[in-house]
Amino acid sequence: MADFADRSLGIGYTGGSLLLLGCLAGALGLWYWSEGTISVNTVTTPRVEAFYWTAITFSQTLGTALGDWIADTGGLGYQGGVLVFAAGLALIAGLYYWTNVSRVVLFWSAFILTRPLGATVGDFLDKPVSHGGLAFSRPLASAVIGGFIILCLFVLPQRAGRHPGASIGTAD
Repeated sequence: MADFADRSLGIGYTGGSLLLLGCLAGALGLWYWSEGTISVNTVTTPRVEAFYWTAITFSQTLGTALGDWIADTGGLGYQGGVLVFAAGLALIAGLYYWTNVSRVVLFWSAFILTRPLGATVGDFLDKPVSHGGLAFSRPLASAVIGGFIILCLFVLPQRAGRHPGASIGTAD
């Protein structure tokens, strides 16, 4: 959809990003209006699941458009894009740990930013040097990203989550 907006509609990555942001806001707004929340913890019925997958689709596509916009239209290149999106995620992590900002808002913000970060890192690793990349092969670029993910699993503490329905019917 990001390339469709840029190439077919002729509105560029900026216009495509704004269009997709509007679609995502509309999907989340309808979900909130219908259910009173946009928390992923409430995805327990087919209707809410439809809202969820609609929001996921628009947020993933928005992320792609943002990555292309920052790296290409914004002129920051792949390295600059990586820094922008990593800084955005670091800011969200800081807000999570040191403020009372809505966890639902932080979730959706982080979810949107992970897509352009991953795409921009991937582009940086596998695009030709003449285009600002490192010219790794796709398998090598995938192995580097996979190795980083595995390293994070070992380095960062993991803990089991609590299912929101687990306390229903039990005495606290």
